[in-house]
Amino acid sequence: MNRLEVTEKIISTKVTKGIKWEAVAKKVGLSKEWVTAACLGQMTLNAEQAKIVGKMFGLTVEEQKWLQVAPYKGSLPTLVPTDPLIYRWYEIVNVYGSTIKELIHEEFGDGIMSAIDFSMDIVRQPDPKGDRVNVVLSGKFLPYKQY
Repeated sequence: MNRLEVTEKIISTKVTKGIKWEAVAKKVGLSKEWVTAACLGQMTLNAEQAKIVGKMFGLTVEEQKWLQVAPYKGSLPTLVPTDPLIYRWYEIVNVYGSTIKELIHEEFGDGIMSAIDFSMDIVRQPDPKGDRVNVVLSGKFLPYKQY
């Protein structure tokens, strides 16, 4: 048993039972974005959260323990993503990354946007020309310190 096998079981159960990430998030009491990342192996659940997820997905106690292990983050199978949706994000960063960096530095100074003290919100935005995906990323600014 390993974390990948637990993730695969979660995905399989989600599909066969028709479970929605929003429903899992409501039971856990956190955002759908964070809970989805945890269920996909990118975040660590505490024991109580793992038990809730375990109940929803029929996980054993051992499998629930794997949800509590700090994962290896950023686990895309290839350097350049091949999934079209993920590739679009890769493309966005390639095209707009230097612009985002420049504008953040101009506004905040030399530093980075945290992906630890971070939140994300993904919502459908109705549009007569075709619904849009509205993604808001919010990370704490962390200035580089002098020493």
